[in-house]
Amino acid sequence: MGFEVDIFGGQLDADYLEWLVDVHAADIHRHFSRLWDYYANPIVELSGGGAAERKVNESGRCYVQAQEYGLPARITGLAHSPQAGVFGSQAVKDIQRKEVVVENDLAWRVNAAADFLFGKPISLISKSPDSRRRSEIESILMAVFAANGGLGFFQDMAVLGSVYGFVDCFIRPGEFITEGLSTSLAPSTQSHPLASVLQRAQAIDLELIEAPRALPVLDEDDYRVIRHYVQHFHQKRNAVGKRHSFLSRILGATGHRSDTRQVVAVTEITSAEHWQRYEDKELVAEGELPWGFLPVVHIQNVAQPYYYEGVSDVEPLIPLQDELNTRLSDRASRITFQSFKMYLGKGIEGFENKPISPGRMWCTDNPDASILEFGGDAAAPNEHLHISEIREAMDKASSVTPAMAGILKDRLGNLTSAVALRLTFMGMLSKNERKRHTYSEGLKRICRMVLSIFDTAGIYKTSEVERDVEIVFPSPLPENTMERLKEAQIKRELGVPAEQVLKELGYETAQD
Repeated sequence: MGFEVDIFGGQLDADYLEWLVDVHAADIHRHFSRLWDYYANPIVELSGGGAAERKVNESGRCYVQAQEYGLPARITGLAHSPQAGVFGSQAVKDIQRKEVVVENDLAWRVNAAADFLFGKPISLISKSPDSRRRSEIESILMAVFAANGGLGFFQDMAVLGSVYGFVDCFIRPGEFITEGLSTSLAPSTQSHPLASVLQRAQAIDLELIEAPRALPVLDEDDYRVIRHYVQHFHQKRNAVGKRHSFLSRILGATGHRSDTRQVVAVTEITSAEHWQRYEDKELVAEGELPWGFLPVVHIQNVAQPYYYEGVSDVEPLIPLQDELNTRLSDRASRITFQSFKMYLGKGIEGFENKPISPGRMWCTDNPDASILEFGGDAAAPNEHLHISEIREAMDKASSVTPAMAGILKDRLGNLTSAVALRLTFMGMLSKNERKRHTYSEGLKRICRMVLSIFDTAGIYKTSEVERDVEIVFPSPLPENTMERLKEAQIKRELGVPAEQVLKELGYETAQD
């Protein structure tokens, strides 16, 4: 069966949706899955009997890593195709697998950037003119984020955005919220008690959408406007196909891994007014959205003009990561051949059967006999210099230096002041400020949507002004407590509300 999109009022073309799901989704999934594989670098064990498995097992390591995709065949002995990836590789004839070394320099850089952005709890400050309402709104919003993981939610958002270049947040109110819609249509300004509102706030699901499953339909004249949000992914069911149950038991008994669970292709379509859900292109559910807006917030990792996707922290580092792994593998192969001394004996009978150990001697009557020693590790300064330059290039491209991970290596000098520390981390701090802007704008939109949903459902009434919030990020660098207190005192003298100053300092204010 095909897609039945008449509910969207002719604004979505069924043929275009077919192309998105059947053609474009595969390209999107391949591209973004490659970025995630380079970040996570998963390991897959090879236990079959094919040529590729036999070649891998010859090296003593019965597994391959995702970042081997960028290594040349002269090292891995495997040929990779763009469609199959590293885990669908083919063995190359007459090429032996060498020492494969993969040093994942991407993961720790992405994690360090996420720690700088959301390493400490952020503060949400309401712009409501009433102090009591400010306190209530902040409590509601913090309850929503706490129910979705708290600081872990923000860190997951930062990691997904850093890897893919963007992250989308889908706001799902849940049935507990929509129960009050029937009574909210009556003209009333009364809200529920705060304790009841906080309980309902925990029912809101802030779902972070993975980039491989996102297929947004953008406005033809403005790439920043999402007309329809389409998700396409394969969902595994908690059931095993009957025709595979016997085979799975056999494979399980022999030690081979097999996943024969039922899988269904899910397609979700959402607009500002309606939504649909398809399973294997068969309509299983649909309905209306009463909120008056598309409940999706799009956040770019680093702003990129004229593109829906932002700038990924992983994609520009992939060529450098491949070059680093190649040179490290070459060095490992050289060390393997040169770390052990070898001997060439001439004119000595049975030399190949004589052991080499301390206290042993060989004798012969042949005056032309000789023993030639070769091998042993030798210095390769150009190799070390090249590897160091690759690492420095990754430092410049990512703005994340080893100092962020606590590796100093006598490069920092005498850092006795906060100014010197900021100069050292200037690249990372500048990039972090760019991310703070995009992520704070996204979090503000999430807060506005949540409060608007509560207002529409009659749970907690708010005006447009009261839905504005300010996101306060704590400094990622160590700070002098006395300097922060002096700065707070100056802000109070300038007229900044005491409540806001205390929140910036990390103190909770008592509710009225």
